[in-house]
Amino acid sequence: MDWTSHDTWLVTWTLVAIVVVVVLITRYKIHPFLALILGSAVVGLGAGLAAANVISEFEKGFGSTLGGVGILVALGTILGKLLADSGGADRVVDTIVGRAGERRLPWAMALIAMIIGIPLFFEVGVVLLIPVIFLVARRAGTSIVRVGIPALAGLSVMHGLVPPHPGPLIAIDALHADLGQTLAFGLLVAVPTVIIAGPLYGIWIGRFVNPTPPARLVAAFGIRSAPAPTPAPVPAAVAAGDGASGGVAQRASDKADDTVEPSAQGAVGDDIDVDDPEDRPTSRPGFVLTLATVLLPVVLMLGRAVADITLDKGNRARTVLDFLGDPFVALLLAVLVALFTFGYLRGFSRQKVSDLVAGSLLPIAGIIFIIGAGGGFKQTLVAVGIGDAIGKAAAASGISALLLGWLISVGIRLATGSATVATVTAAGLMAPLLSQLPDTNTALLALAIGSGSLFLSHVNDAGFWLVKEYFGMTVGETFKTWSAMETIISVVSIVLILALGVVV
Repeated sequence: MDWTSHDTWLVTWTLVAIVVVVVLITRYKIHPFLALILGSAVVGLGAGLAAANVISEFEKGFGSTLGGVGILVALGTILGKLLADSGGADRVVDTIVGRAGERRLPWAMALIAMIIGIPLFFEVGVVLLIPVIFLVARRAGTSIVRVGIPALAGLSVMHGLVPPHPGPLIAIDALHADLGQTLAFGLLVAVPTVIIAGPLYGIWIGRFVNPTPPARLVAAFGIRSAPAPTPAPVPAAVAAGDGASGGVAQRASDKADDTVEPSAQGAVGDDIDVDDPEDRPTSRPGFVLTLATVLLPVVLMLGRAVADITLDKGNRARTVLDFLGDPFVALLLAVLVALFTFGYLRGFSRQKVSDLVAGSLLPIAGIIFIIGAGGGFKQTLVAVGIGDAIGKAAAASGISALLLGWLISVGIRLATGSATVATVTAAGLMAPLLSQLPDTNTALLALAIGSGSLFLSHVNDAGFWLVKEYFGMTVGETFKTWSAMETIISVVSIVLILALGVVV
């Protein structure tokens, strides 16, 4: 098919819409939810859609996206909240760190972060692990970077590549990818990526960067002799929004950092002023029980993926596994189990468990609406026919769909500082292109987009300032550690994804 002037017109207005979104978020500090709505209007009206159709297409995309992704994000958040407040996260930390020698501490921190990072948003994981990082570094007499980078790598990789986190779910929904397959490929890519960007890079860069954590934060954590983590307070610079711009939307929500409530953790119960005994757990869940609860949805979804490959359609076992492994059912079952394992059996009253569930949903309101607006933006792009134009350009350039999706995501990530906006935009642009590239593995494309959304976190990303303030680093040191780590994650993961694309 030949390139036409209409294709040029569509591409031009798409670029204009993207620039509008980027400028509104970064320069004028407009919330990404509103910026994506305005960007949808720009591309729809500019490309020639009737005003009524622009509205209807946006509403269609908004509703369908939230119907799929919104429910999963909510369930995953509830599971993470119950895990944190029951002391289950502490149990995982205590068990693994307690069994690791000094030389294996970076590896232990990466493992802890990957386990905790499955159900928890990035900022929540940081809040839980930063005190542990401080304590481990102090006891081992080593650089905080040596044990901190592996933990951050584990959290970041899980957040960007492994469902049920919002980023992968957005791409899966937009590209109609199979969640079980994406989960399996995501875990396959995640492990070597964390090893390279976490322990290996952390051990090396820790020789050259050895910052001193702010004394006020160390004192706030109440670090004494016990190795149990106390939830970390948000550094003032981050809470004030320094450098966050649109990047707050990258992980959880605009206020995820300062809405995390102190966990009622048994290990640090003496440090928590609680009036009602029902507000703290009477016991922490065991290590095996905690792992079983957290990994339940992962096992169910992987079981469904295996059944779809190995069993014939109509097979009773496959039918059962398909039902149990549906993302909604798998996460719902995990939450129901967690109500007991992390709730009632820990001594929480029914009212307290209900309050924990309600409290977990408040911080994610922003991310839910951003996801919905991203779905509306995607649907508007589909309606104007941008997919055909991009398909022609991609065919002419010879770039693979996986690499193209990664490059688009990288560009938006660098411009906005937001992994969520990068994923939403890239998935929206690539979704209509799939009809031109029927041989593309949509699960790998979803991961490629997620990989690009992690590239080079810098000053327009809230995560950059979060890490800088917690670790007490200069801007230059933060680039050498955190920014470099994020770039390594993105580059290593896309190389592995492209390699999988050759054999899958």
